[in-house]
Amino acid sequence: MTSHPYQDLPERAFWKTAVSNRNAMQIADIYTPRFRIGKRDRIATAGSCFAQHIGRQFKSRGYNFVDTEPAPRLLASEDRASFGYELYSARYGNVYSARQLLQLYQRALGEFEPVDEYWEEGGRFFDPYRPNIEPDGFGSLEELRGAREAHLRAVRRIPSESDIFVFTFGLTESWINRQDGAAYPLCPGTARGTFDPTRHEFVNFNWPEVMFDFERVMELVRGINPEIKFLLTVSPVPLTATASGNHVLPATIASKSTLRSVCAELYDRDPNVDYFPSYELVSAHPMRAMYFDPNLRTVAGEGVSFVMEQFFSAHSAVGPAAPSPHDEGPENIYEDDDVVCDEQILEQYAR
Repeated sequence: MTSHPYQDLPERAFWKTAVSNRNAMQIADIYTPRFRIGKRDRIATAGSCFAQHIGRQFKSRGYNFVDTEPAPRLLASEDRASFGYELYSARYGNVYSARQLLQLYQRALGEFEPVDEYWEEGGRFFDPYRPNIEPDGFGSLEELRGAREAHLRAVRRIPSESDIFVFTFGLTESWINRQDGAAYPLCPGTARGTFDPTRHEFVNFNWPEVMFDFERVMELVRGINPEIKFLLTVSPVPLTATASGNHVLPATIASKSTLRSVCAELYDRDPNVDYFPSYELVSAHPMRAMYFDPNLRTVAGEGVSFVMEQFFSAHSAVGPAAPSPHDEGPENIYEDDDVVCDEQILEQYAR
């Protein structure tokens, strides 16, 4: 028999042995960490709303989670998420696109200043680039500016205080300002602000644009900390709505495929980039949508549990983790908490 490369491949390389002959909950070896993440490693997070689950699990398991913009002590713990605290490593709210993340760091480093500085409603002031972090808005423009300056200082600190930067890609669809290209987290006029077709434009970022944006992000972050590593994921949460003119199902697949392909290319190009398949573990058809809630959009607590067990089991297999200075012992409790998802506001416009 002629020798060929497929003879000695492991079970994980064949669909039959790795997928179809297994119960979906027993799929194994799907993730092999490129680099080890230990409990002493300083971990920062950003991204779409699914990334909040990842941050929560790092914290609950005693990992060294970076938070450069902590909540005020007098703010009740149950109110902190609604004010944008303790969701990510700074109070930037959901960062759905690579362009949004890029501009966040450009603003923090003094390389970009959007022309759209604030939105005013009823005498209250809102930040267009994190419109929901103050539910009732700021009392004055000076208060908004002070909070923004403190926020951007906190963002600048993240790279120098982190060893691992975790980013969850969420969307390719976005709305930008026609004048300077500033990307909003939400379409103006949905949560806050007023939509103006002469000033606001829909964009659906393509592969080269997403790739360029994230490579520029890595360049800026590594300009502060050359040793930092990146862990990338893609959110399994479908689009709430699409402005592309297409049906929301193929629009979702197109968007997620673009983001997944960018992650694959970044992984192949850079040995200090890892990819964790949270998207595949929830959305791939062998999972039969069992990890989604009945709306087939939000991820159920059982799905979060399954995904995160895969991640932490893989890292445990790499070797024992040194204890974190913040470690209070293992805590593997998964709660089906509501995450703060700005995009979900679009559901109210469905007829």
